[in-house]
Amino acid sequence: MASSTKGSSVRETQKETRFKKTAEPVADADLLTVPEGWKEPGFTKDDNPRGLLEESSFATLFPKYREAYLKECWPLVEKALGETHVKGTLDLIEGSVTVSTTKKTFDPYAIVRARDLVKLLARSVPFEQAVRILQDDVACDIIKVGTVVRNRERFVKRRQRLIGPKGSTLKALELLTNCYVMVQGNTVSALGPFSGLKEVRKVVMDTMKNIHPIYNIKALMIKQELSRDAELKNQSWERFLPRFRQKNVSKRREPQKKSKKKEYTPFPPQPPESKVDRELASGEFFLQETEKKRMKLQEVKAKQAEQVSKRQEERKKAFVPPKEKVFVQKSLPKEEKLDIEALKVKVKKAKTKKLGAPPIPAPPTPLDKKKKKKKRGEL
Repeated sequence: MASSTKGSSVRETQKETRFKKTAEPVADADLLTVPEGWKEPGFTKDDNPRGLLEESSFATLFPKYREAYLKECWPLVEKALGETHVKGTLDLIEGSVTVSTTKKTFDPYAIVRARDLVKLLARSVPFEQAVRILQDDVACDIIKVGTVVRNRERFVKRRQRLIGPKGSTLKALELLTNCYVMVQGNTVSALGPFSGLKEVRKVVMDTMKNIHPIYNIKALMIKQELSRDAELKNQSWERFLPRFRQKNVSKRREPQKKSKKKEYTPFPPQPPESKVDRELASGEFFLQETEKKRMKLQEVKAKQAEQVSKRQEERKKAFVPPKEKVFVQKSLPKEEKLDIEALKVKVKKAKTKKLGAPPIPAPPTPLDKKKKKKKRGEL
């Protein structure tokens, strides 16, 4: 009796669940969307207690200039890999890094993350950013851009366009995609969530195909604003996104010297005169050989005489005196009679005016002389 009652109760519950499923249909959009705040549980040792069957390893080469940095941060790399039970070896002689699983490794995907960590370190990504690849919700993408553009100068120009002035374009791309982007040599290394990596790859490849990154950054900004609106979350955003058409603004270059087309004539051009025709016209054709030679010698002598006369004229130019300027004498002013007495008086006055000069006694007048003589006569 107990078993029958249990069987009937199970059937009833199954019927109720079926009825609920049919009564409340779930939308496809709700099934496809991931709820906010949901995080996938981590892979623990309980999920794989027996470990891995075989050992697997990956090796990566690194450039010479990264040797010093890898040597410095290698203890930190070993510590980070030790948490996932992955072994790492640094070979400075060959210039390679090898990662391999151990007997304690339980996560089969840990070796793939370790391989990505080593690749990022070799591509000049700092350890603080590269170590994030060991997290579950972080992935990386190494985009090879060296072979997209054939011309080296164009490639360098477009790579610099991706970086922007003082790295502003790259910083804006990092903020919009929540990814770390590193441009080094012929590759672009990106590190972050899967959705952001997809956008980074699109922007990088479009930039290498001569589409300015500002257009894609503007579209990403609009998408970020639209994602915050709950009503537009499940709608198409094509009507809001800008459509940039490629315009060929540059005009065709015109040549500096334009060749003018001649007028069309049905008759062919007149053939040039031959040597025989010229001799017939001048009458040389009927002359004897001796006369022809004599005429040629005369022409040569005439040319030589012309050249000699030209050389003599050029030599004579050095001996031709230059034209002298006509000297015009300026009319001197008429000599005026100088008053010597007046000049003497001026000089004496000037001497008295000088500082520290002794006073000059005034010249004796004829009256003073007479007085002195009278005094001497009285004595």
